[in-house]
Amino acid sequence: MKFHRGIKYLQLVAAISLIVFQAGQALSDEAKTVQPKQETAKKSEAVKKTSPNDTIVKVNGTVITRAEMDRAMKIFSAQNQMGQQAPASAKPAEDTVLDQLVSAELLYQAGTKLGIADLDKQVADKVAQGKSKFKSDAEYEKALKSSDLTPKTLEELVRKDIVINNLVVKEVVPKATVSDADAKKFYDDNKDKFKRGEQIKASHILCKVDPQATADEKKKAKEKAEGLLKQIKAGKDFAELAKTNSDCPSKTQGGDLGFFGKGQMVPSFETAAFGLKTGEVSNVVETQFGYHIIKVTDKKEAGVANFDEVKPRIQEYLKNMKIQKGVMDYIAQLKEKAKIEKIAN
Repeated sequence: MKFHRGIKYLQLVAAISLIVFQAGQALSDEAKTVQPKQETAKKSEAVKKTSPNDTIVKVNGTVITRAEMDRAMKIFSAQNQMGQQAPASAKPAEDTVLDQLVSAELLYQAGTKLGIADLDKQVADKVAQGKSKFKSDAEYEKALKSSDLTPKTLEELVRKDIVINNLVVKEVVPKATVSDADAKKFYDDNKDKFKRGEQIKASHILCKVDPQATADEKKKAKEKAEGLLKQIKAGKDFAELAKTNSDCPSKTQGGDLGFFGKGQMVPSFETAAFGLKTGEVSNVVETQFGYHIIKVTDKKEAGVANFDEVKPRIQEYLKNMKIQKGVMDYIAQLKEKAKIEKIAN
């Protein structure tokens, strides 16, 4: 059972907060449709209609402009292209995004009342952290421009993100508690979701081969693997040989890959591993990564995962659901008291 970024840093910041957008999506039915005016033949009106400074909506007097709307629409489209599709019953994209922007603004306004002592420092640190991901200032500025952002706008968005998350952490998260009984009930009601196939626990030693390697280089890597296999058969400790000879990051754990099921490894590796008995060591196995020596250390038969094994994931899942609902409820309460003026353009 899968429980919950692929969005780049600047896009993530511009989205304000993923949980806000999720909550806004669920609350979109409460929003009124923005009806655009009919087009006119007057050029001046057409220019005004598409001006980035146009007011789209006012939230307790705070203006949300067309530029903000257009930027959020880009984020929305990018998320959908990455598989985060809106439900079939969702309203048109612009209405959905507008409701998300309103929800984020309401949370931000509420969050500013809580106060954050080191807010300026947090903003500066987060901006600097994001900037450090780019190789040069020119690349960073290019990314800003492609996201329709200026350094000042980015700082404003980061500030909002921090304030909103602080609000959620202080006002919503403490109420999102999950008891052992809640988790057990979910497990009992959804056992079919915790079915798993046969799993094995294995360790390996990899003698890596570059895809562009010459025949001679491949030969040397294979000879190295065969030499290590002879040492293992002679009684040398598998884990120690993995630590000193393997080219896989798993070498720090003595080559331990943990438990895995069928379909998680490349075919030739999987076939060899699942064909071994517990404690047995394979011959040298070739894959696109190089030459492996595999040792199976444990097995789990196909069946349903036991409760203790999946309990932490269930609790995390249920808590995330409660937090999301808590944010939705919080936004609904804010909307009841807010003055939201939608401007047709």
